[in-house]
Formats: sequence, structure tokens, C-alpha cells
Amino acid sequence: MIQSLALADDVNPNFGAVGGSGELRAIVGALLTYGLIVAVLMLVISATTWAIASSSGSWHTAQKAKLGCFVAIGGAVLTGAALTWANWLLDIGPHL
Repeated sequence: MIQSLALADDVNPNFGAVGGSGELRAIVGALLTYGLIVAVLMLVISATTWAIASSSGSWHTAQKAKLGCFVAIGGAVLTGAALTWANWLLDIGPHL
């Protein structure tokens, strides 16, 4: 029984046989960078619209622009979390 457990420790997957993790990391990083840029642009546009609509008394437009600001902040947070999660998965892969 003990010898069979010792043999099981020697069996490991060959992660060196599958290449491309560097390219995958670059692609994920580039896509998430575009996502963050879009989220920041959306935040700037929504905040500007919110300020203009609030000063002109258009409460309905101000409310929609405020919602746009919250969506943009949520999108930026989720995009940053996705980048962190993808990097963690790529780092933990060779250690499995």
C-alpha cells in the first residue's frame, strides 16, 4: 500500500508540452486593457452628462447618467478582477 502511494507521487502532468501560456497572457492582458479603457471613457461621458443634466434641471437624464456612472465603475471593477483571476489561473497552472 505504501509503495503504491510512492509511485503515485511520481506521476505528474507534462505542462511543458503545452505551450502558449505567454501568448494567452498577452492576449488576455490586451483585451482587458481595452475593457478598462472603455469603462473609463464611459465613466467620463456619464459623469459629464450627469453634471450637465443636474445643472439644467433634467432629473430623468441625471438619474440615467448616474446609473451609467455606477455601471462604468462596476465594469472597471469586474474587468480588473478578471485580469487578476486570469493571471492567478495562469500562474497556478504549472503547479498542478
